[in-house]
Amino acid sequence: MSYEGPEFDPRPSPPSRRGRRALIAALVVALAAAGVAVQRAVGGDGDGAAPAASSGSPDARATPGGSPGAASGSPSVSGTSSPPASSTARPPAKRGPLSGKVVVIDPGHNTGNAAHTAEINRTVRIGNGAKECDTTGTSTDAGYAEAKFTLDVSRRLRALLEQQGATVRLTQDGDRPWGPCIDERARIGNEAKADAVVSVHADGSAAGNRGFHVILPGTVTQGGADTRGIVGPSRELGERIAGNFVRATGSAPSDYVGDGTGLVTREDLGGLNLSKVPKVFIECGNMRNGKDAALLTSAAWRQKAAQGISGGIVGFLRG
Repeated sequence: MSYEGPEFDPRPSPPSRRGRRALIAALVVALAAAGVAVQRAVGGDGDGAAPAASSGSPDARATPGGSPGAASGSPSVSGTSSPPASSTARPPAKRGPLSGKVVVIDPGHNTGNAAHTAEINRTVRIGNGAKECDTTGTSTDAGYAEAKFTLDVSRRLRALLEQQGATVRLTQDGDRPWGPCIDERARIGNEAKADAVVSVHADGSAAGNRGFHVILPGTVTQGGADTRGIVGPSRELGERIAGNFVRATGSAPSDYVGDGTGLVTREDLGGLNLSKVPKVFIECGNMRNGKDAALLTSAAWRQKAAQGISGGIVGFLRG
C-alpha cells in the first residue's frame, strides 16, 4: 500500500508502554494464526499419501512373474497396533446414484510395515492354507513404495465414489503403524456388508513385463472359507473395472499374465478367499518396468487410475 496522502503522518508519536504491550500481544496472536494457516496449507506431501518408509523386499509370495502377494488384514498383535479408525465409514459427501451403497477400498500394504517385521511375518489362516499377516510390498527402482502408491490412489478413489453418494471405508488410511493383516482386511469388508470391495496394488514383476491386471477369486471351500457365492459377481466387478481402466488410463492389459484379458483367477490370496462379499484386486502396473513406473509415479495418471476403478465400481453397482 502507499504511505502518502493527507491521512498519513510521517512522524507518528511513539506509543505508550501500555500501548506497546497491547501491540506486541496482538502481533503474537496474528503470527500464531498465520502459522496455523500455513501449516494447514503445506501439511500434505503433495499427493495425499502418508510419508513412505522403506518398501523392503517384494513379497516372495508372488504372482507368476514376481507379483507381490495380497494383503488383507488381522487383529492387533499384543496391542502394538492402533485401532483402524479408517474402517469406520465416513458419511457420503452428497446424495447420488450410489446412495445407500457401501464400498470398501483396501490400500495394499502399509508404509510402516518395514519397521514392524515381527508383526507382519506372523502367519494367519486363509482358508486353504496360511500366509504371512502382510508384506512390505514392492517399489520402483527409484524407491517409490507400492504402499504409498496404493494409499494415494485409494484416497482419490474414495473421493470419486463419495461424489456419487457412496459410503466408503478404507481398511487403512495411514492411521496405523502397520497392517492390517490379510484376514482383518477381508473381515472389514465382510462386517461392512460391502456391496463391492477393491484391493489396490501395483506389481513387482520382471522389468520387461508391462500392464495391469485384475485378480478374481477362485472357488475355495476350505477352513472356513467359502467363495462360491462371490465368484460370479466378483468376475463381473473385475470385468467392469478392467474395461474402464483401459479407457481411463490408456494402459494395456498385462502382457505376462491373463493371456491379454487383464483378468487372472487365484485361489491363494487371503483377502479373496476370506471375503463374503464381491471383491477383486487390481495390480495397476509393474513398478519394476520403467515405462509403467513413469505412469505410477505421475499424480495425473494416478487420478486416471482412480477414475478407471471408480467407473468399474459404479457400473457394477448400478447394473
